[in-house]
Amino acid sequence: MPTITDAAALPTPLGGTLVRRLWQPGQDFDPAELRHLPALELGERAFADLEMIATGAYSPLQGFVNEADYLSIIEHLRLADGTPWSLPITLPVSHDEAQRLHGRVLLTHAGETVGTLDITEKYPARKVLEAREVYRTEDEAHPGVAALYAQGAVNLAGPVTLFAVPRGAFPAQHRTPAEVRQVIEARGWRSTVAFQTRNPIHRAHEYLHKVALELVDGLLLHPLVGHTKGDDVPADIRMEAYETLLGHYYPQERTLLSVYPAAMRYAGPREAVVHALSRRNYGATHFIVGRDHAGVGSYYGTYDAQDIFSAFTPEELGIRILKFEHTFYCQSCHQMVSPRTCPHDAGHHLVLSGTKVREKLRAGEHLPPEFTRPQVAEVLRRGYQRP
Repeated sequence: MPTITDAAALPTPLGGTLVRRLWQPGQDFDPAELRHLPALELGERAFADLEMIATGAYSPLQGFVNEADYLSIIEHLRLADGTPWSLPITLPVSHDEAQRLHGRVLLTHAGETVGTLDITEKYPARKVLEAREVYRTEDEAHPGVAALYAQGAVNLAGPVTLFAVPRGAFPAQHRTPAEVRQVIEARGWRSTVAFQTRNPIHRAHEYLHKVALELVDGLLLHPLVGHTKGDDVPADIRMEAYETLLGHYYPQERTLLSVYPAAMRYAGPREAVVHALSRRNYGATHFIVGRDHAGVGSYYGTYDAQDIFSAFTPEELGIRILKFEHTFYCQSCHQMVSPRTCPHDAGHHLVLSGTKVREKLRAGEHLPPEFTRPQVAEVLRRGYQRP
């Protein structure tokens, strides 16, 4: 099993080494000499996948997956060689584009050249199979299924090269896996717990973080800032809320805020596995999985994202999964609790749904301090009131 507590070593990346598919001067080609190549424009998710592959966040993937890996992931939650992996990272195109593209292809995004793909294989996407197995539904109301059905019918496979890491809207917090590992090593953390979020942090999340910090040396707060569905809180508001919270209520020497540039797929349990494995690549030794991780609507059971990890051995995962039940503020206990620690029924509990929170913010109302810290509530309120 990869070492995850030895002071001398960070966890071994999945596959043994951290993948690096970033262009460097002196390689066998210069980006400026590739303008004659056929070009393929990437959407937001494909561009995010390109970065995640090239920086090693999706190690051991070297590129968009081939057909053997694609089918093995869908059917067995593993690459064809048996390595754990639960989401097919594909590059779908139309039939016309598949016929047009061969060999090395120039990848563009928003009109800018961003990298290359060396096509090694083209194969048909099995959209219904993928929807049923990965998303556990064929319902097009599911945002992941809707995106799947809307994309091209042919998947392109092959290794990629990224010309430059896109630091995006949060350059100070945009670190590659290698850079996060450097920070962890510099701080001397022997154990690091990672927390995935696409929402502002409220008191229940804070409770999980601080329970975990009693067990490990450092917290990697790793919010997803890639493409999300339209009603999620915008990334810039979330980042301001995170910085405000960490500045007031967390020990600075034991916390690291760094963005996770992946796009959301809302694949629930399947996505939880990739979120954990990729955090191993970033250098985390532990990963928090709470209620309905990466879920949407009522497509997944409350703790399905925890149960799926039983499909793998601890040695295969190489990262320890911290499973937490639903937490909330109890008005009789006067503190954050869970069903394991609170004797009172639901009438004593303060629980606000995401919909209710958004309604209050749009109306300019204040969120109760038992739900979120006042400073964070003010950031959210201002964010929702802006034009």
